Amino acid sequence: MSRRSLTLIIASVGTAAAIAVSVLLPVPYVIEGPGPTLNTLGSSSGTPLITISGHPTHPTTGHLNMVTVGVTGGPGVKVNIFRALAAWLNPHDAVVPQAEIFPPGESPKQSQQQDTEEMTGSQQLATAAALTELHIPYATEVVVVQTVSGFPAQGVLKAGDVITAVDGKPVTAPSSLTGLIYAHPAGSILTVTIDRNGTTRQVRVGTKQSGGHPVMGVEVQQQYKFPFTVTISVGNIGGPSAGMMFALGIIDKLTTLDLAGGKFIAGTGQITAGGQVEAIGGIQQKMVGARDAGATIFLTPASNCSNTTGAVPAGLRLVKVSTLTQAVDYLQDIKAGKSVPGC
Repeated sequence: MSRRSLTLIIASVGTAAAIAVSVLLPVPYVIEGPGPTLNTLGSSSGTPLITISGHPTHPTTGHLNMVTVGVTGGPGVKVNIFRALAAWLNPHDAVVPQAEIFPPGESPKQSQQQDTEEMTGSQQLATAAALTELHIPYATEVVVVQTVSGFPAQGVLKAGDVITAVDGKPVTAPSSLTGLIYAHPAGSILTVTIDRNGTTRQVRVGTKQSGGHPVMGVEVQQQYKFPFTVTISVGNIGGPSAGMMFALGIIDKLTTLDLAGGKFIAGTGQITAGGQVEAIGGIQQKMVGARDAGATIFLTPASNCSNTTGAVPAGLRLVKVSTLTQAVDYLQDIKAGKSVPGC
């Protein structure tokens, strides 16, 4: 065999090995692209996205679509260098470090659980925001999630307990519970009123110093008691960014406003119970997904407007919103042919 032939064989083997390694060896990145978009006024797989029982509802027209980001990669899913480079060259995709989306050491199950919890939370906040906007009263509860080992609450309070008062003073939010605990020095014994499985009782819980403050050693979350039932069904879609569109869908069904007015409107934004619209991730991919689905108007969190520069798909009009009230007002202005602020 000639030296030239041997050199070519070695080079070919080396190239093949390099390609194989590139294909098989994952890179620490994930790819974000346009994901599914669902009409909050419509159905998915035969099930209405928003179902309201115990309160009159009204017909709606058009679309108020929630949008999502599809993610390739992450815990348990490999992305090779060629797939990452192809996505980097695609203007509709984003290649980001895996650690920015999935904390190191997080399992696929943990990631899915977190997304599900965020989605559940956003649905509760969306219902609260919609009822706040419509001036329909509802109650809030502070519910025990778990106690912390080695702290006084362990063995006294249980997951599911609703904390209603401390030393006779009402607890209406996690912040008010914290304030009532901080009002006494570490080592104090507090009388805590709880609702456990429908029965009201009082228990005595001590505190001890931690992080410079007195604490009982309990993790709580705020939950809501609504005067009627709102059920939101989106399958296995997770995350908190559909909150504003859920709230708009609920408002549209509860009123005669007909917010979409027959138009195809999409949007995104986290929502607070008070109706503040907050920033989200993946705005560029969500705009593309909305336009591909047929949307012509896209409700955009004001704090995300700077992320849309140069990336707005042709035929998609952005409307800048900071609050749920603005979103409702601007949709009615659009129906009336009035101008509204854009990004």
